[in-house]
Amino acid sequence: MTYRAAMLVALLPTCALATPDDTPFENPARLNAVRPAAVEANWTSMKMPDGGRTAFTSMSYLMAFDDDWGFGPGFYGTAKGNYGGIFTVGFTGQRRWRLSANTHVAASLYVGAGGGLSSAQTRFGGGLMLRPELSLRTENGAWYTGIGVSQIRFPSGNVKSSVGLAFTVGRAMDFASFSPDDAGRRARAGRRTGLGFDEIALTAGFEKPRASSRTRGGAPYSGKVGKAGGELRQYIAEGSWWGVEAAGAAKGGVDGYMEVLGQIGQDWALFGTPRLRVGGQLAGGLGGGGNVDTGNGWLMRAGPTLRWITPWGPTVRMDAGYTYAPSGAYTAPYVRAVLAMPLDRTPTLIGSDPGGTVRVQQLGASVLHLPRVRFKNGREEAVSHLAVSMSREFSSHVYGTAQAGSAAAGSAGAYSFGLVGLGVQSAPLWGHTRIGAEWLAGAAGGGGVQVGGGAVMQAEVWAQWQLAERLRLRAGVGQFRTLRGGDQSSALTHLQLSYAFGTLQR
Repeated sequence: MTYRAAMLVALLPTCALATPDDTPFENPARLNAVRPAAVEANWTSMKMPDGGRTAFTSMSYLMAFDDDWGFGPGFYGTAKGNYGGIFTVGFTGQRRWRLSANTHVAASLYVGAGGGLSSAQTRFGGGLMLRPELSLRTENGAWYTGIGVSQIRFPSGNVKSSVGLAFTVGRAMDFASFSPDDAGRRARAGRRTGLGFDEIALTAGFEKPRASSRTRGGAPYSGKVGKAGGELRQYIAEGSWWGVEAAGAAKGGVDGYMEVLGQIGQDWALFGTPRLRVGGQLAGGLGGGGNVDTGNGWLMRAGPTLRWITPWGPTVRMDAGYTYAPSGAYTAPYVRAVLAMPLDRTPTLIGSDPGGTVRVQQLGASVLHLPRVRFKNGREEAVSHLAVSMSREFSSHVYGTAQAGSAAAGSAGAYSFGLVGLGVQSAPLWGHTRIGAEWLAGAAGGGGVQVGGGAVMQAEVWAQWQLAERLRLRAGVGQFRTLRGGDQSSALTHLQLSYAFGTLQR
């Protein structure tokens, strides 16, 4: 469905109510805003420079800025041919024109960074990817499908498709949020706010490839593969969930491996204790890189899960099972530990909703410049990264943060990273300016960059300026390095533009 005629400011008490911490919920201020949003997936076939054929599939989240324009983060990955492991992360801008009650035309431009599986015939250059598209969409309720023309190109490399057909499927939704100026105030809402997820988690574990697993060169695998990543979940009923997860190699000599999967699951109370639960989950998506033979990139995962919901809010979980690449030569049992923090919960009616506290969440675009990056062949050069960044306050001074991105300038195309961590921030000092510091850790690799096993960290101090009610500009300086040994260490500068919104912490 096309973006609505205008943004809606919801003033109804059944939608969202906010009050100061020390006042009751009677006569609350009504400060909730609702914007149109959409989730889109598309499929684009192309011929690679080495003569093989592949297809890029994507997932994007778009939020309306006004009557006609939308913008949001997304990722692309290969899902056809023997090219599993090519990924990019970036942002899409989209303009829509309505033709009739059930059709619209959309013009989109995706700007991202990444790559993978580079060779003498296939080069991604610095990693910057552009994908313009023009498509015609037909709507059926909240769902829509489309067909159009698009082109994929890496301007500093030789990977470029001809203009060809692209197919789109999407679902219209909305994005409900409080003003970020309401941070710290009490509120109720009869719906989820923000991005709509109930939980964010940090994952860490390992896989032991079976004897049948092979590298892309056909050599047997030996040893373990350590992974680190993150996860977002939404609970649709007690013990039932869906979510998305992403992880990268952090140990085991396969730096550059990356996976992005969707998941569903169910668990049940164990021994009659609602906080201790046992169940299972299924996941499917894309993965590859790091010389792991995942074939066309499709991955499947299944196994049991044990979850303990602590009385203090966080959740601790143990997962196990198997990862399998249907068209490749990779099968591995896995074990991982998960620490999850609550964001929201399944909506309840206003009358039975105990309410919560408004906390600020930010979704942004980051450019990070590293002036001295060491490569495996011994050379050093400057590299710039493009990343999707997200942060969420846990209190007025402590927040969680995550970044996912890839090299976009330099000669490290196919280098990607994913980081999660914690930060501290001041109260507003002068005007709406804040200062703070953060520490993140995660996995990185690819593009010939020297990162050891793939485990990395990033520390930064920053200053942030409020440009408008929901718009923030942040500049920071810090250091990026590998966690083990002296494989990599570089200063960094970070510039981030983000959209801030208030969500409920319940």
